[in-house]
Amino acid sequence: MEFPFQTGFHDITWQNAVMIFIGLGFFYLAIAKKWEPYELLPIGAGIILANLPLTGLLISPNEATDPGQAGILGILRYYGIFQYPVLPVLIFLGLGAMTDFSPLLANPKGFLLGAAAQVGIFFAFGGALLLGYWGISDFGLNEASAIAIIGGADGPTTIYATAILAPELLGITAATAYSYMAMVSLIQPPIIRALTTEKERKIYMEPQLREVSKLEQIMFPIILLVIVCLLVPRAAPLVGMFAVGNLLRSSGVVERLSTTAQTAFIDVITMILMLCIGASMPAELVMRKETLIILALGFLAFSFSTIGGVLMGKLMSKISKTPFNPMLGAAGVSAVPMAARVVHHEGQRANPRNFLLLHAMGPNVAGVVGSAVVAGVFLGMLD
Repeated sequence: MEFPFQTGFHDITWQNAVMIFIGLGFFYLAIAKKWEPYELLPIGAGIILANLPLTGLLISPNEATDPGQAGILGILRYYGIFQYPVLPVLIFLGLGAMTDFSPLLANPKGFLLGAAAQVGIFFAFGGALLLGYWGISDFGLNEASAIAIIGGADGPTTIYATAILAPELLGITAATAYSYMAMVSLIQPPIIRALTTEKERKIYMEPQLREVSKLEQIMFPIILLVIVCLLVPRAAPLVGMFAVGNLLRSSGVVERLSTTAQTAFIDVITMILMLCIGASMPAELVMRKETLIILALGFLAFSFSTIGGVLMGKLMSKISKTPFNPMLGAAGVSAVPMAARVVHHEGQRANPRNFLLLHAMGPNVAGVVGSAVVAGVFLGMLD
């Protein structure tokens, strides 16, 4: 008669059941909708595993009385994120190898758009602090900073900053960041259309950018590495790995390393990291009012980042001597390449002759650097 009491069915709660259904929802979005399946599928698996009772999967090495008692997810989370946040940093090595800076170098205006699209970070930061000040939540400077990074639409940076500043929020901030990244094509178009006129959206830009020399491509990651790391030392892990990965690509002499970083390496790290993120969402941590607040702040942060980018695009369109489509500002968020694709599709919807993808990739990759720099500033001030 003791057997039923030794199974997970006896200990599972309704909160666990809700989280398991949320994990299944991630499966649906990844498989049926094909929304960021490389991220959402393992996140969903991690959520389900984290909410199955009595498995011991989440026991970390520092909690286990015997090393053999530690669970696989607990080990990965402890050594890959919490104790040593190496997984989100290594993601940047692969991202750098996948990134082509040529569109940004061909049109450096993209740096301004990438910077303007970080405004949502500061909006969410202020909002979280106000909620803490009013007693609605327990958010302090560290928690507000972690939540704010969601506005950059940069999953790895969100994970890295949260793991250091507010590890108890890691699961929900990371899942929020990746969920909104997956919904870029739903969130951004209404904002773009509301802030721009049909005439502005029809502005035609020549699809051909100037040719960027090999020397420029090689020198840029080196210069980026030195300048950013000297200005914002705490951004060095993210920007440093990003620059090194890009140097592997642009140098053209380590084809195998570049290909590995772009494929097998980043795939393995992504799989492990996303499992850890899902595993950071047990019901007892997620079923709180703070979770709904973070979801709301994350949405507003992402929306205001898009607004900031588009408004900067409108300003640049007014003062530019050559045709400049203000929708490019929406690509300044770090969701690569989803935001650039949204701008491209909106451009073709307004003017079938428009081919904005290459133009949009410039501010898109600038946004990646921008969010990493802002995270480094927060870490430098608070950690």
